[in-house]
Amino acid sequence: MNGPAPHTERNGTGNDGSTAPDPATHREPPPKRDRSGAGRAGRFWSRRRVPTLLLAAVLAGAAGLLLYDIVSVRAGRPGMYWRRKLAQELAEQPLNETWVVVASCVAMALGLWLALLALTPGLRALLPMRRDATRVRAGLERDAAALVLRDRAMEVSGIRTARVKVHRSKIRVRAQSHFRALDDVRHDLDAALESAVGQLGLARPPSLSIRVRRSKKTG
Repeated sequence: MNGPAPHTERNGTGNDGSTAPDPATHREPPPKRDRSGAGRAGRFWSRRRVPTLLLAAVLAGAAGLLLYDIVSVRAGRPGMYWRRKLAQELAEQPLNETWVVVASCVAMALGLWLALLALTPGLRALLPMRRDATRVRAGLERDAAALVLRDRAMEVSGIRTARVKVHRSKIRVRAQSHFRALDDVRHDLDAALESAVGQLGLARPPSLSIRVRRSKKTG
């Protein structure tokens, strides 16, 4: 014969005297995300296919033309006029002439610019997002981030217009308010945009620069 069913209570105490959690309201804390496999969220590197292709074509053409001239001279034929003329001009032209100095500066600036392009990632309009897995990379365009932040700013009570510019290290917000106190509007706007920037999931969230002013009354 079965005994009486055990009596249970929602907010009762256990056998050890501890308070039992209410199953209707108690929720287990969410598991912590394992970030041990997360990778470093660096900037995206531009492939620069078109400049590389153009530069390679120019260098290949110049090298081929020079090689052809050298082979022609070795075969007993006279060298090309442009090479003989250039050699003669370089031998007779003083190096302190204005056009020589200007041409040298332009060539040096061009070389530094090409070296800078080769050593920098590029794709400045793409903001890297946090990486939760080593094999997954994501980026957010600045225009898209600015549009999201502008929409969030327009949801703040008292904001009439808002302009958002997203840079790599700073987000500039310029807003106009047509009612409410400016301090209250600025406080609410700052809180809303701080939350919005955090929800973008950027690896290095830019700092906020917010300016709110009263809109001009139209007659």
